[in-house]
Amino acid sequence: MRWRSFLAIALSLVLAGCSGTPKPIDIEKLLQDFIGTSLALSPVAATETGFHSYQGVELDGILDDYSSRGVDGMRLFYNSMHTDAKKLDSPKLPRESRADLELIRQYCEAQLLDLDRIQTHKHNPTMYVELIGRAINGPAMLKYASAEQRFRHIISRLNKVPQFLETAKANLTDSPEIWNQVAQAEGEGDINLIDKDVRAQTPDLLKTDYAAAAAKAIASIRNFNGWLKNSLSGHVSDWRLGRELYAEKFKYAMENGETPEQTLASAERKLGEIRAHMEEESRQLWPKYFHRKPLPSDANALISSVLDKIAQDHTTADRFFNDAKQDLAEATQFVKDHNLLPLPKLDNLQVIPTPEFMRGVYGVGGFNPAPALQPQLGAFFWITPITPDMKPEEIESKLREYNRYHLKLLTVHEAMPGHWVQAQYANDVQPRSRGVLRQMLGSNPYIEGWAVYAEQLMVDEGYQPCPEMRLTFEKEMLRVLANAILDVKMQTQGMKDEEALDLMINQTFQERQEATLKIRRAKLTSCQLPTYFAGWEAWLHLRDAYQKKAGSNFHLSEFHAEALKEGAVPMPLLQRLLIQ
Repeated sequence: MRWRSFLAIALSLVLAGCSGTPKPIDIEKLLQDFIGTSLALSPVAATETGFHSYQGVELDGILDDYSSRGVDGMRLFYNSMHTDAKKLDSPKLPRESRADLELIRQYCEAQLLDLDRIQTHKHNPTMYVELIGRAINGPAMLKYASAEQRFRHIISRLNKVPQFLETAKANLTDSPEIWNQVAQAEGEGDINLIDKDVRAQTPDLLKTDYAAAAAKAIASIRNFNGWLKNSLSGHVSDWRLGRELYAEKFKYAMENGETPEQTLASAERKLGEIRAHMEEESRQLWPKYFHRKPLPSDANALISSVLDKIAQDHTTADRFFNDAKQDLAEATQFVKDHNLLPLPKLDNLQVIPTPEFMRGVYGVGGFNPAPALQPQLGAFFWITPITPDMKPEEIESKLREYNRYHLKLLTVHEAMPGHWVQAQYANDVQPRSRGVLRQMLGSNPYIEGWAVYAEQLMVDEGYQPCPEMRLTFEKEMLRVLANAILDVKMQTQGMKDEEALDLMINQTFQERQEATLKIRRAKLTSCQLPTYFAGWEAWLHLRDAYQKKAGSNFHLSEFHAEALKEGAVPMPLLQRLLIQ
């Protein structure tokens, strides 16, 4: 098969780097080799990055290879690249080049940790189901070629789904039941994507070929769902990483030198400080909503009563998307009027429903950046819709949580000036090899921290200048802190669902629907939820250090531009690049 011959080429390139004869190599060549081979070994990600062929092989028509041979190839590649990056590093190199080499080393170490010890490919069926969805959704959504060519790629990938899922069955030894259940639900999302959304877009001359490939793929997904339900469900494992593995993964995920326990202590301390602020602000708002009614003596009752009034000011299910779009235009104008940062080119964002196959993790919304090599193809702000199967109380809970003020903050976080603006800056990092590398290996604390920092920035600068917005933002910050607390405690300290619900509903004032979805997310992922808090703190510390260095020459807009121009590097690296 053509894919097998390509894998042999990729492996030969990796092995050549491991041979006993050292070859001269410069940093630019290393970056290009890393980008090319790593994307070639991950064809679905290659399509999403705008990288379509390598060594004469069209990547858009193939799937990632998780066979034992494919996994061995990944392992060889990461070990080889780690060795080369380490050899090339030197104090004599420019700081930017040293940062690139450090990025590669840390990424390779994190991937090897996953392949060798965490072994996601042996335990998490959602990985395979979501990859199928991405494999089909990418060519359907990203217009990198003619419709006929892209749908030929889709048909080629659909034909490979049965073997891909047979490999998944061979790999999966056990799974937490929650991962199994979500994988089955997302599998149904894949079927809907293939059978309805993408089928409807298929060019007429390819409908017969598409129907045949789709039938095979859908049958294999249904068979896989049956296997998950009837076979893998009998081999249940714990979704918790445990202290040791969690600490190792945490080191690479946070990239700040802190232990999980240090981050937990910091988050719990900050939670108390913000709750104290919210209590005082609620006292001031109380007369507006309750007139002469006596103040509650209990802080929780006081804050939650005022937040309840604020939550009642919300949109309707049928207005959710249009309101988000209006909020986007409003936030964009505010950033321009207040010169918060020079805005890059802003012509590629679409606000769309979250794809079904991704709703297991993205229960509310998310952002999908434009392909690093083809940013003109578009970025996507996802909003997870309110669906007919939701109960009335679930709908009302979601609308209350994303009330008038919180929906605006969501738009700030995901788009303006949050993820979308940060990603657009990243598209302009030069040279392009550096820009693509830093987008591929983007630091989550940098990315999520910037989005949370952007919320605070907008509120501090007067966006929606009212006590209700300030209190809603502080409630949002409590959620950021709760994310960190529950991830560490659920993964390493045996925190039960009831304790997590108490933290989110009673201590941080989240709606039950939001809290329930967050518990599921905490069980599906690890070391992702704390990145919001760790990154937000790091951005504030960086701004203080930059301002101290600049003195009277400090300009907020300039700081934002200089920090974003570096791309999504780990925050300690960013501080070295900007200040040292």
